[in-house]
Amino acid sequence: MNLALWIAAALLAAVALTGGISKTFVPREKLAAAHGGGWTADAGTGFVKTLGVLELLAAAGLLLPAAVGVAPVLVPVTAGAWVLLMVGAMITHGRRGETAFVALNLVYLVLALVVAVGRFGPASF
Repeated sequence: MNLALWIAAALLAAVALTGGISKTFVPREKLAAAHGGGWTADAGTGFVKTLGVLELLAAAGLLLPAAVGVAPVLVPVTAGAWVLLMVGAMITHGRRGETAFVALNLVYLVLALVVAVGRFGPASF
């Protein structure tokens, strides 16, 4: 169980890192032209960059607290926050009719929910 939760957290951290880097450092206009990034055309630059920074923090929060043994409770808290972020992403993509991205966000949501429940419950640090 512990290994599965580490793998799930690492996968989510990779997703968060990728999304965070792109939203933080790629210009919004370029993101809007990319597949699945059309929503950024309707959002402000500050909002997109803020989401990017939050995703970078999530990438760190899913792994680092447990890896260094400092405040490991932040891992399930971060996973819970990721669940909320994915709900927002699903709503945004759903309004745009992007069902493939809604399904992908649902997969990320379930993975984060598994990490949150697992780390708060039977496999807590």
